[in-house]
Amino acid sequence: MKKIVILMAMITIFSFFSATKSFAQQEMQWRGGGGWGIGSPYGRMYDPKTVETITGEVVSVDTITPMKGMGYGVHLMVKTDKEKISVHLGPGWYIENQDTKIEPKDKVEITGSKITLEGKPAIIAAEVKKGEEVLKLRDEKGFPLWSGWRRR
Repeated sequence: MKKIVILMAMITIFSFFSATKSFAQQEMQWRGGGGWGIGSPYGRMYDPKTVETITGEVVSVDTITPMKGMGYGVHLMVKTDKEKISVHLGPGWYIENQDTKIEPKDKVEITGSKITLEGKPAIIAAEVKKGEEVLKLRDEKGFPLWSGWRRR
C-alpha cells in the first residue's frame, strides 16, 4: 500500500512538472510568433526589392491585426506630400517595449517594403526615424528583430 501511495505521488509530481513545462513552451512560442515571424504568410510579404523611404507626419497610432490568427500589432497612418499610407511596425508586445515612442503629429522618416494589403498600398516598416531617434524593426533582408529578442 505504501508503494502505491509513493508511486501515485511521483506520478502527480511528474504530471505537474510536465504541464508546467508545456505551458511555458507555449508561452515562449506565442511571444515570438503570433503570426509575425519571417516564415508566416504576413512575414513573407516583406520584399527587400520593394523597399522605399517616405517622410511625413503621423496622423494616428493604432493597434491592428493584419491577418486572421495573428497577435495584435502597432500601425501608423502617415500623411506624406502625395498620400496617406498605412505603415505596419510590428507586434504590439515588441513595439511597446522599445524606448522610441511614436505619437500623432510626429514627423517621421520610414524605410520599409511597400506592399498591397486588401487592395490598398501599405508599408511594412524596417526602420522609423523620429528626429535623432531610430526605431529599428527589421534588418536589410527583412528579418524581424523581434525574432529571438528575449534571448539576446
